[in-house]
Amino acid sequence: MILLVEDNADDAALAVRALRQNGFAHEVVRAKDGVEALDFLHGFGEHASRDTRDLPMLVLLDLKLPRKDGLTVLQEIRQSPLTRRLPVVILTSSRDDADLASGYDRGANSCVRKPVDFTEFVKTLNTLATYWLKINEQPPRS
Repeated sequence: MILLVEDNADDAALAVRALRQNGFAHEVVRAKDGVEALDFLHGFGEHASRDTRDLPMLVLLDLKLPRKDGLTVLQEIRQSPLTRRLPVVILTSSRDDADLASGYDRGANSCVRKPVDFTEFVKTLNTLATYWLKINEQPPRS
């Protein structure tokens, strides 16, 4: 499963389409903001009945999110024994190098700027998914 944390419905739909177009049939769960993402991961709120041992193989995290921004979400992911080893890739349209530096400082595994061109976006997501879901060794669960 992939957790896609993206508030923009169009960007989320494009990401899901790109992942499916590239043959990644993994379940994609979308969180629309930072609070929803953390609730999903930790089994709070509407996700209280979810088995929190079933963690995503990859978190694709936008930075500019309502309620709780992506950098705060990343920091909380890294502070929790349950989620600290999750592969987290920041997928952002931000052109601010400080955002990327802050992401790495808080423990992002990778930071990628979203290409504007759809064909490039599809290629980028294919590369990300291939690496993180097929090539990379998943971390042992805590």
